[in-house]
Amino acid sequence: MSILAIDLGKGKSVACDYEAHSGEHKFYGIRTVPSELQDLLELIRPERVVIEICSQAGWVGDQIRAAGIELQVANTNGQAWQWRRVKRKTDRDDALKLARLSALNQISPVYLPERATRQWRSLIQYRQTLVARRTAVKNRIRSILDREALSMPAGKSGWSVKRLKVLREWARPVEDCGVDDFWRGQLCEELEHLDRLESSIKRVEAGLDKLASSDPRVHRLMKTPGVGKRLSEMVVAVIDDPHRFGNGKQVAAYVGLTPRQFQSGTMDRRGGITGRGHKDLRKLLVEVSWLGLRYNPRMRSVYERICQGSRTRKKLAIVAVARRLLIWCWAMLRDETDWEDKRQASDEPLRSEAA
Repeated sequence: MSILAIDLGKGKSVACDYEAHSGEHKFYGIRTVPSELQDLLELIRPERVVIEICSQAGWVGDQIRAAGIELQVANTNGQAWQWRRVKRKTDRDDALKLARLSALNQISPVYLPERATRQWRSLIQYRQTLVARRTAVKNRIRSILDREALSMPAGKSGWSVKRLKVLREWARPVEDCGVDDFWRGQLCEELEHLDRLESSIKRVEAGLDKLASSDPRVHRLMKTPGVGKRLSEMVVAVIDDPHRFGNGKQVAAYVGLTPRQFQSGTMDRRGGITGRGHKDLRKLLVEVSWLGLRYNPRMRSVYERICQGSRTRKKLAIVAVARRLLIWCWAMLRDETDWEDKRQASDEPLRSEAA
């Protein structure tokens, strides 16, 4: 079998033409541009191309698929890929190791969605970035006021229309400030930054709303009590093809909501969640789970069953709810069914959630 393993770089890439049966190989150096990649594919005509997951993997994968060649995308966090106790590591070494792992079926594959889904994911991620920036600006404003012994209501009440009006009255352009009130100039700059971010978030959310309005999968998930548009679109975009998962445990593991496990002989320990996978989806699932306890009886039932009335088990219980919510959403997408208040046959037993 002819395998072409490419160690992708931002400017230059190294490719290894590897023959799986004999182990013979040859290296090529190319610029990381579509034209030179196409020339290399036409020259070698491999049966399989292996690449690492990276920022260039999207368009490279699209080009390889368009050529009708089998594509493998390697997860560089996999155990087999780790470089340990080596005295040399070069781009050629990376490409050769990638080819050998592929020939031995030791690649930990990564799912690479189509371009439209990647663009959707990117816009969702960009909104998360803007929200994080907005939070940072709000924290800086609170810090400025704390230094001046000025109080500010906690939570959302601190950013009401009335409160923002007070903040703008305190603010003043930097060039109009004296030595004793430069804090007013800082406040003015941060408020302007906050206004720009708010406008950007509204425009991005308008684009996301337009995408969501035409996707029946998002509408299906939004019928779940306590689940809104933002979580629904993220679940759909991240899962993409629900049939690539065999069961709910695989879905939970994909988002990092399964416990760590260390087993040896008679010892079998389980710790906190692995934390692997899509961290933004994992975080949003937990946030929605806290809110969903008010509106969704099934979520409340899972929470109370795991929590058992103990204050120390609250975090454990809410993670179990988040895991269960993800599995419910996946099952609805897989079976193309709407939310039902009664337990579905596809639900897994709850015993593993307490681990």
